[in-house]
Amino acid sequence: MATSLLRRTSIINNARRFKFPSSWCLSELLTEHFPIDNAVNENAIHRVSKGISFYSQVASGGGLPSSMRGAVFWEKGKPLSIEEFHIPRPKAGEVLVKTKGCGVCRSDLHVIKDENPFSSPCVLGHEITGEVVEHGPLTDNKTKERWLPIGSRVVGSFHMPCGTCFYCSKGHDDLCEQFFAYNKAKGTLYDGETRLFLRSSGKPVYMYCMGGLAEYCVVLANALAVLPNLLPYTESAILGCAVFTAYGAMTHAAKVRPGDSVAVIGTGGVGSSCLQIARAFGAFEIIAVDIQDDKLDQAKTFGATHTVNAAREDPVGKIMEITGGKGVDVAVEALGKPQTFSQCTQSVKDGGKAVMIGLTQAGAVGQIEINRLVRRKIKIIGSYGGRARQDLPKLVRLAETGVFNLSNTVSRRYNFEEVDKAFADLNQGKIVGRAVIEIR
Repeated sequence: MATSLLRRTSIINNARRFKFPSSWCLSELLTEHFPIDNAVNENAIHRVSKGISFYSQVASGGGLPSSMRGAVFWEKGKPLSIEEFHIPRPKAGEVLVKTKGCGVCRSDLHVIKDENPFSSPCVLGHEITGEVVEHGPLTDNKTKERWLPIGSRVVGSFHMPCGTCFYCSKGHDDLCEQFFAYNKAKGTLYDGETRLFLRSSGKPVYMYCMGGLAEYCVVLANALAVLPNLLPYTESAILGCAVFTAYGAMTHAAKVRPGDSVAVIGTGGVGSSCLQIARAFGAFEIIAVDIQDDKLDQAKTFGATHTVNAAREDPVGKIMEITGGKGVDVAVEALGKPQTFSQCTQSVKDGGKAVMIGLTQAGAVGQIEINRLVRRKIKIIGSYGGRARQDLPKLVRLAETGVFNLSNTVSRRYNFEEVDKAFADLNQGKIVGRAVIEIR
């Protein structure tokens, strides 16, 4: 017991000092606390449960209000409007969450600008924190009593794995067939139906992921992780997308190791999260590329050893200069533009990895020099988030132990009534890092 405790303490201390940490040493620590099936050890349950206020009547729906507010996107050019909804009700394998915080993400902005068409009207918002208030019928006792009891503080992943499809059964939650076939393609959950209905007319409203820009939202239980009392609702909301996306890219796609050189192109919420995770995994040279000096200044606090302002100098040439003409082991494109796609592929060394995580306008095409790709063994990898059941609890642990700094990443907070302003600010480049909408 004493030896095990000393070993765990040593791993945490190393991670905090960012000396020789890597994905393998962090995973060794985190897996002890959060096994792959999302079960939580008894100490973790006790720690979280101390602050829980249980509502026994809510389990049957008796303690819920009859209505709630949600922010609706109607069509391009129209502002988001806050509307009254019937309280959504979860079905089997689903959980009703009283939303506390929801991140402001560029993926939602793509929908608002009609760059990525989505069913409308819809409720946007896909990185949330909140409190479990109801389980769907036929939910198993393990979920209800041990994993996610009523009153649990939780964080939700935008990827909501069904847990049973071909890919989920192999642990590839990020490729869940149901998520793409129903939620992304149709704006529904996996029975082909939405959970959102306007109170005034009963009109159905589609769900972008869980539709987190509302006072209550329905989330698949597989997409939730327990949030310790130590972590605040507002800042922790970004764990479910910005940090989740960065972790998936750096762990599963790039497989960053100690001593690697890493370039991150685009240092918004996701890009700045990539910087922190690269540092935690022991990357030696970390190069941040952006066109805003304020973002580059902040990038240094997240672990960037070099910064490049692409508005004033050629980013590829500068990366080559920093790396002695070789290029980086890993380049990450976190903006979603054809130009930066090309820069990313040109920035890696022979045998290097170019990881694409930035979404762009539907139909956009990136270009690459084919001969260099073939002859120099360049790897181009797409990455669309982490794996919810395995990774989300690990991210909570990274934040809880201080390896990942949430408070510095979240730079702006908005009231629920300011939701339209939040996305306008994001569109105008006024948000450094990540913004969160507080829903109380």
